[in-house]
Amino acid sequence: MDLSPLHPSWQYIYPSHLLFPYQFTPENYVHWTQTPESHIFSADLPGIRKEEIKVEVEDSRYLIIRTEAIDESSVPAKNFMKKFRLPGRVDIDGISAGYEHGVLTITVPRTFRRRGFYIDLANQPEQPEVVARAA
Repeated sequence: MDLSPLHPSWQYIYPSHLLFPYQFTPENYVHWTQTPESHIFSADLPGIRKEEIKVEVEDSRYLIIRTEAIDESSVPAKNFMKKFRLPGRVDIDGISAGYEHGVLTITVPRTFRRRGFYIDLANQPEQPEVVARAA
């Protein structure tokens, strides 16, 4: 029996947690979760100063997270850039961000708009006018 790494039965002999004991997370990974009130983006950015992080909204549709140098003579500790398309019903003016212990957390609140139309009863006459045709 050939037990080369390319043989199909190799994965059945050694489970994947023994072959790859370390969790691999990409370097520019941003975790996204949603709650009933908001969308939450969190990125692990160790070694970067708060002044080097820039969070912006482009065209009211895209959330951009990037690192920039503070001045021309310095270079950020890590080059990072991610662009996300925002969901349709979010409050752009209510976006908040915080950076603590190397983790950037961005909260994008949702807006709750009612669908359909609204009739204000205060503007309606007390006696509605009924118009009916005789048959």
